[in-house]
Amino acid sequence: MALPLATHSHADYSTHPEAAEFIDSMVEKHQFTREDIVSWLSAAQYQESIVKAMSRPAEKVKPWYEYRKHFISDRRINGGVEFWQQHRETLEQAERDFGVDPAIIVSIIGVETNYGSNTGSYKVVDALSTLAFDYYTYTEKRASRKRFFTAELENLFLLAREQKQNPLELKGSYAGAMGLGQFMPSSYRAYAVDYDSDQFADIWTNPTDAIGSVANYFAEHKWKPGETVAVRANINSDPAEETVNKLIRPTLSLAELDQQGYKIMQTLSPETKAFPMRFTAKYGNEYWLGMHNFYVISRYNPRTKYAMAVFQLSELIRQSNCVKADDCAQP
Repeated sequence: MALPLATHSHADYSTHPEAAEFIDSMVEKHQFTREDIVSWLSAAQYQESIVKAMSRPAEKVKPWYEYRKHFISDRRINGGVEFWQQHRETLEQAERDFGVDPAIIVSIIGVETNYGSNTGSYKVVDALSTLAFDYYTYTEKRASRKRFFTAELENLFLLAREQKQNPLELKGSYAGAMGLGQFMPSSYRAYAVDYDSDQFADIWTNPTDAIGSVANYFAEHKWKPGETVAVRANINSDPAEETVNKLIRPTLSLAELDQQGYKIMQTLSPETKAFPMRFTAKYGNEYWLGMHNFYVISRYNPRTKYAMAVFQLSELIRQSNCVKADDCAQP
């Protein structure tokens, strides 16, 4: 197994061998002053803990039944109900404006940051500089990794300028994701909204802006109001590995999946498009069919385990919330 390597852990990223091209680009492409970019990169610090964290993503390491326990608990369900009750008006307005299920919005914020209690303690400039210049994984992935995190560093400086923020003060996760909904800088610039109209899309400390931003993200990724997200399925024989857990926009109809052996208990149109998934349960496998909205959830994080955790947590929060609020109407 190849391990990530940090071969150029610079104390001053402005002098990193790979930073010169980035600095030139920020000056020429975006008209930043060279002094500003050099100053910010000089202040950025290499973080060994980030490199270690990137080498062991929970989605890959943990089986589903262990991964699920981390995100779906009484505490997180109760926290979701409390968050929903505290921000009911905003969530209802977001549903009207964007057509996105409030339970999904709450669940995303619950999975990502436990309703804002853990939004990340790393300086985003440290995280993105480390990952842009000093994070190396398998050789064939190095170029794409570098491009992705270099682009995010570029977007960090752009959003700081646009929002009149100090890029050295913005905090986030070890991967550079920020705020209650954990937006990468590019996602912030594309989807964050100033939902309370105070001239700043504050996804870090303002739940109203965070709710509006998550709702906008899902709307822009074509969430379909009221549609089924996923259904449990039964199948007599274990399907081939290459036929399950392929996170692509659904193309097979339920009728076609039925012919492949997938049986569901719910009554849905046989023309509904879905894709099959298999999850490792504690005492065997679980089979599910994910519809269009499941695929939309996966645009937030392209892992079937992540999207399933968000979906299942949302359903449990909805059930608990409707009992507490004495309002069990479905979205």
